[in-house]
Amino acid sequence: MKNYWQIGSVFGIPLLLHTSWFFVLALFTLHFGSSWQQQNWRSSTAWSAGFAMALLLFASVLLHELGHCLVARSQGISVRSITLFLFGGVAAIESESKTPQQAFHVAIAGPAVSFGLCLLLLLLRFLLPLPEPAAIVLETLASINLILALFNMIPGLPLDGGQVLKAAIWQTTGSRQKGVRWAARVGQTLCWIAIAAGITLYFVTSLRAISGLWIALLGYFGIRSANAYRRVANLQDALLRLKAIEVMQRDLQAIDAHLSLNDLATMSPATYRVIENGRERGIIWPEATSGSCVGTAPVTSVMDSIDRLAIVDEATSLRSVVEQLETARRVVVVSAGELVGVIDRGDVVEAIGRALKLPVADSVVDRVRAENVYPPGLELEAIARSVG
Repeated sequence: MKNYWQIGSVFGIPLLLHTSWFFVLALFTLHFGSSWQQQNWRSSTAWSAGFAMALLLFASVLLHELGHCLVARSQGISVRSITLFLFGGVAAIESESKTPQQAFHVAIAGPAVSFGLCLLLLLLRFLLPLPEPAAIVLETLASINLILALFNMIPGLPLDGGQVLKAAIWQTTGSRQKGVRWAARVGQTLCWIAIAAGITLYFVTSLRAISGLWIALLGYFGIRSANAYRRVANLQDALLRLKAIEVMQRDLQAIDAHLSLNDLATMSPATYRVIENGRERGIIWPEATSGSCVGTAPVTSVMDSIDRLAIVDEATSLRSVVEQLETARRVVVVSAGELVGVIDRGDVVEAIGRALKLPVADSVVDRVRAENVYPPGLELEAIARSVG
């Protein structure tokens, strides 16, 4: 079941609504409407203003995320979508900035938009002759945008301030991954503090019970997001650090191009390099050596010729290999002009498991190899593109 809907696009960026958005819309409408009704506003005015306030609040969040997106696009980075959900909004930006300075610009754009909205709303409030309800809505919305800007500048992932901290550490150390790890650690620490504060607030005073639960829930969500950032950083590091020669299968056997299919049928299923007059002609894959292909035709009739192979050098990063595997089932590794190994998606999963000291069952590797699909949740192609 789909848990979001596309309701349109902004500057060509798809705008999605998560199902949880409707719950928060109702919650904010109830909060503002009941609060203003208690100030002796007419019921119709209070609830209309409450609903408008809830919509304007999400419009502010949308503009905040749009600030990130437009700066990212100015750097040549694609943006897949903006999603409004339970805790606000999130922009699906395709890849990271190339430099720490550019990363800083993307990160700071959202809070800058929120702060600018705060000033604009206050200016409208004091320049325009507005009725009391409209004036209060503008004042409240200005205050919320200021809070949104300041809250997002808290220096820990997943907040914008964490992205700023990441950019600063990246600039200082020269390592994007170090920046992510430190910003994620700070974010986790702050989120644990938020959970503790929220639980304390819940039990200490019943007047702030809902606020306490909300703060604790935000902290829990933040910890999950910070953990996700750390996992992605570790995967990015592995993709950049590992080389093709460390990942490949090495059991390539050489056979002569003049052998027949009958000769091939007597051999064990394997990956064979086809050699003719000392030159590499191509590869015969295990499925072609199962014995079903027989006859007097040469083995070259079932091989993939050298010009049809996806080939990488032994020093190629695993990131580039993963990108090659988006369009090829296997990648062939060469060293000094000689075919020395083969990499498939199963080899990639196995190598990442070793690098990150994660247990990967042989059955998982075999399934990945057979289906040519990474395990659910392991978005390696997207992660590889993010560090491109």
